[in-house]
Amino acid sequence: MKIGIAADHGGFTMKERLVQALRSAGHEVTDFGAFSLDPADDYPDFVIPLAGAVAKGEVERGIALCSSGVGASIAASKVRGVRAALIHDNFSAHQGVEDDDMNVICLGSLVVGYAQAWDLVSSFLAARFSGAERHRRRLAKVAALER
Repeated sequence: MKIGIAADHGGFTMKERLVQALRSAGHEVTDFGAFSLDPADDYPDFVIPLAGAVAKGEVERGIALCSSGVGASIAASKVRGVRAALIHDNFSAHQGVEDDDMNVICLGSLVVGYAQAWDLVSSFLAARFSGAERHRRRLAKVAALER
């Protein structure tokens, strides 16, 4: 799968570990930065390009990280066509895709440890949108808000 990933300084170390794990698992990974640990950087500078790539179909799914995951989630959700959510539990990691066609998972590196983050990302990537009529109907209402 083509995966995009981005993080500010708060998620930088976890991003670096996830990039290696994703590549080892056979995924094609596009890293949107940060490319160095800079405490003065800003999450929108990395998360917005990632979200844009997801919206354009340049990557199939996105992973956005910051310290809490909140800022990354807010920024990614502002991009039309992106369905991003802050995830801290396995059920939401797969259910968000199955029911809500979530295409960007947001994680807080100070909220979840690496092992849990990898588990959440793995569940997110393995999940598929159900396509059920009720879910399509709800997503159409959300998409109408973007227009």
